[in-house]
Amino acid sequence: MLTGNSLLNMLVDELNEMGLPNMAAELDKLYAAPGFLEMDRLTLISELISPEYKDKISKRINNRLRSAKLIGCPAEIGNCTDSQEREYLPSGIPQMLSTLDFIPKGFNICILGASDTGKTYLAKAIGIKACTDYRVGYFHCEELLENLSSQKQLDYGKYSRKLSGLLKQDLLILDDFLLHTIVDEAEIKILFALLEGRSEKKKSTIICSQRAPENWKPMIMNDEISANSILKRATKHYTVMINRR
Repeated sequence: MLTGNSLLNMLVDELNEMGLPNMAAELDKLYAAPGFLEMDRLTLISELISPEYKDKISKRINNRLRSAKLIGCPAEIGNCTDSQEREYLPSGIPQMLSTLDFIPKGFNICILGASDTGKTYLAKAIGIKACTDYRVGYFHCEELLENLSSQKQLDYGKYSRKLSGLLKQDLLILDDFLLHTIVDEAEIKILFALLEGRSEKKKSTIICSQRAPENWKPMIMNDEISANSILKRATKHYTVMINRR
């Protein structure tokens, strides 16, 4: 029967073979530390599991950030406060949204403001924090609609799978919403299907736009019905205004 260093080496090798390198390294470190034999069993188990757990959580979050196209983004929700450069209305709204309580409720957020006021920064900051617990997607709206429209024409099955994936995201961020006029009727239908589908599934969507909602109709081929339907879903819950001072 193996004991001492021989048993330790065997356990370390087995943990590594099982794909638990952090646990193996921690066991090696704990064994060499003073007081190892006096540790109670639960504390020992906790010390062994903790680094492996933290590593897997870190990898999961990084994978979500990478999938959301937010990996390496420096945006932090703590920086979204009133300053000499800008103000957020209603007052304190970034801090309220930072709780992420709106996501399990399926509430939408419409972030409005002129160019370079910090709309994208706020949306990304929320998205980065949300990646800790949720699946997030960040897209430039115009580019997304063009790609979906092209996929729909070339490969309907691929389009359906892509749309289905977008509908399942816990939080979807559509940046530069209606930056240019949508002149393709197919893109309007896709946008409506996306917002309607997410509304039905009670999935949260953040929309960032330089244009006030009352000015959206001319940007959607003057289609009042589609514009009203899209506006209703986009502005259903929270509207954030960022103003330059």
